[in-house]
Amino acid sequence: MKKLHLWFSESKRDFPWRNNPEPYQVWVSEIMLQQTRASVVIPYFQKWMELFPSVEVLANSPLEEVIKVWEGLGYYSRARNLHKGARFIVDQFGGKIPSEREDLEKIPGIGPYTVGAILSFAFHKRAIALDGNVGRVLSRYFLIEENISKQRGKRTLAEKGESILDKKAPWITAEALIELGASLCSPKPRCEGCPLQDGCLAFKYGRAESLPIKNGAKEIIPLRRAVVLLTVDGKILVKKGEKGKVMADLYEFPYFEMDKEIWGMRKIVTQVQNNFSLKVSSSEKLPSVSHSFTRYQCTLFPLRCYVEEPKSIEGFEWVLEKELNKLPFSSGHRRLIRGSLL
Repeated sequence: MKKLHLWFSESKRDFPWRNNPEPYQVWVSEIMLQQTRASVVIPYFQKWMELFPSVEVLANSPLEEVIKVWEGLGYYSRARNLHKGARFIVDQFGGKIPSEREDLEKIPGIGPYTVGAILSFAFHKRAIALDGNVGRVLSRYFLIEENISKQRGKRTLAEKGESILDKKAPWITAEALIELGASLCSPKPRCEGCPLQDGCLAFKYGRAESLPIKNGAKEIIPLRRAVVLLTVDGKILVKKGEKGKVMADLYEFPYFEMDKEIWGMRKIVTQVQNNFSLKVSSSEKLPSVSHSFTRYQCTLFPLRCYVEEPKSIEGFEWVLEKELNKLPFSSGHRRLIRGSLL
């Protein structure tokens, strides 16, 4: 692996979490990097470390504040698990992230990849951090013709990966494999200049582009929602997502699911009056907004409705418009705030 280590020392990108690979920084960065590009993560990581510089500070911070800092990164269960994990670490390990695999696996929200990353990058132990990038590299290097989405395939990857870790500096090999998968050994491989080319079986047999073998992508489901911004006396109606739901702990405006038919203003106003018993005095159409979450592609069709009085509505609350920026919103509804209200 000497060629790989040399390549990594010359080619690795400069990231803030690489400057100080303490256990807490490694944990937070690896959770943020799941399903998110590194360039997007950088400002979030820096702000997070400024506001929550330690496990103890994170554990003692309100969940809503944590979610607000995460706003825009998506997959909010990651933020909730970081908060929950921090409280567990404080309660069970005195605020110190443990250095043993068995203890790390007990922490809520920490899966096999994150365990491997913490052991390797923070504690310099012999462990493979097996993410999508590394799985792609190993599948090609060893010509693994198994479905790496299955447990058997994952075990094969882990065994093969650990077998090539450097004896003296295994953490460098582990991180270099991630970097290689993110740059040269990408879904469309750039084999020229790859430090592992000489030993790569997929390159030798012309199989690089056909590997790895994985489950097919999930179908993207389109959604169309009529969103109503119900306004009165400088206040607006919002709802906080319920625990266990996709948008748990995030705020959204009331909305109605539409099918293929895009509703007109009159129908939306009728829905407001029927569902919320609010009398609409006037309304205005706002520009549509698109956003995606999990396996949904959602288009929001907003209508601002001015109502006569802020009646109490179960499950909803009236908040001052000027206070909206203090609350964590789902990405699509946050765009509505930026584009239409402020």
